[in-house]
Amino acid sequence: MSTGQPVGSRTLARRLQSPISPATVRNVMADLEDAGLLYAPHTSAGRLPTQVGLRFFVDGLLELGNLTDDDRANIEGKCQAAGRTVEEMLGEATETLSGLSHCAGLVLAPKEDVPFRQVEFVSIGPGRALLVMVTESGLVENRVIDIPPGITQSSLTQATNYLNARLAGRTLDQANEEIQNEIAAHQAEIDELTAKVVAAGLATHVDDARKSGVLIVRGRANLLGEINETVELERLRSLFDALDEKADLQRLLETTRTADGVQIFIGAESELFRETDSSMVVAPYRDSESRFVGAIGVIGPTRLNYARIIPMVDHTAGVISRLLG
Repeated sequence: MSTGQPVGSRTLARRLQSPISPATVRNVMADLEDAGLLYAPHTSAGRLPTQVGLRFFVDGLLELGNLTDDDRANIEGKCQAAGRTVEEMLGEATETLSGLSHCAGLVLAPKEDVPFRQVEFVSIGPGRALLVMVTESGLVENRVIDIPPGITQSSLTQATNYLNARLAGRTLDQANEEIQNEIAAHQAEIDELTAKVVAAGLATHVDDARKSGVLIVRGRANLLGEINETVELERLRSLFDALDEKADLQRLLETTRTADGVQIFIGAESELFRETDSSMVVAPYRDSESRFVGAIGVIGPTRLNYARIIPMVDHTAGVISRLLG
């Protein structure tokens, strides 16, 4: 399991505490191969667990270990360092998980609602406009929105001035309710078409901010160890491609929203990792009202040390949940 190399009956017989002959071990391994739990990578080789075999092991046979005091202190210390944003804290927690597990660490972090400095609507064609939003930190975000046909540039300018007067120095959540109430009560000093532009811009950005998160991946270099064959290099390339498919990876992490504790995805159980021979161990973290905020975990080869990594991921998610609470 630790090296990913096939194991033969003689090697197993020598490691077993009970005096069992290699022939007996071979018979048992043959039965397990017939059941689809083991396979031989080539003729006359030892045996390796299939992905079905690994799932059987994880679900029914695995005995979880306990975190060492050093690992526990390391995780809690890195998460609790003061004076950082939530995203920075989560990045540090992911880096720590990656280092302790010798895998790639990843976290789906909530998108922070930051104060805005300036917004602008720019026409890009009939019925469409570009919403440009600049945060206090200088980050520029662009959104293409649908607007009512026939909107003039003067209406877009009016919408820009209206939002700038109410958004400057405030977050979108802070200003959104006030703006919506003004428009609903017809108290906004803008015409009906301009109000529709403002509403379209707010709806697009609020929906995007609340549904999407920031995906942080750390420690990809840890996946480069022990590459001995061309086939392993190809699998690693496939894994790196999967990690680059951030939208698909975010959707996979989102599936832990209703999960109770650690979730384990082994190889082809996830379409994203079908060609990578990889596993992902991930757990959701929640706020003080038990609402899903994000997920954190690790990705590595299917021969992960599950007994050590599962409690490690679970503890990290628990620490983050307590801090968010």
